[in-house]
Amino acid sequence: MHRKLLTNKFRVKPNSTKFFKVFFIATVMLFSSVFVQAQMDASTADGRPRKQEYPKPILETLEKKRIEDEKKDHQKLLKRGEEAVKLSEEIENSFIQNKKLSTKDKKKLKQLEKLLKKIRSDLGGGDDKKDFEDKPKDLGDAIKSLKDNTVDLFDEIQKTSRHTISAVAIESSNVIIKIVKFLRFGN
Repeated sequence: MHRKLLTNKFRVKPNSTKFFKVFFIATVMLFSSVFVQAQMDASTADGRPRKQEYPKPILETLEKKRIEDEKKDHQKLLKRGEEAVKLSEEIENSFIQNKKLSTKDKKKLKQLEKLLKKIRSDLGGGDDKKDFEDKPKDLGDAIKSLKDNTVDLFDEIQKTSRHTISAVAIESSNVIIKIVKFLRFGN
């Protein structure tokens, strides 16, 4: 009997179990927030780590690398322009000889279109959604326009530096792409 009294004395009442659950959850949340706070960087007010400061020689090396990369990109742009002129001249010469576009010429047109899209992208331009205003009258006119516009585009690219963006060159590339599509698809 004495044992029954002791167990009744230490028996947990139903209302107190809710209290223990709430107390346990609150304790876990408190310790969790302490651990999270301990992992934050206290070097700045908002807890974010400070921007890493690099030594001056490293910064200079990074800047030289960036400049070299820009020069290489500009040289690639010039080479693409040269290649576009070469392809348009080859297409024009082939058309003058055959009076029609061969399958080889159509492959060159597709290659020229890819080149022009890369050039336009490198210049910072995007797809032109405008309608083709000055559609060529016939195939011969389109071929001549293709070559003339490609030469103009290359001249414009040569005028630019790696620091400039030429809106004229972007517009020229869009016009040439429309001419190429006209030649490839006839519309």
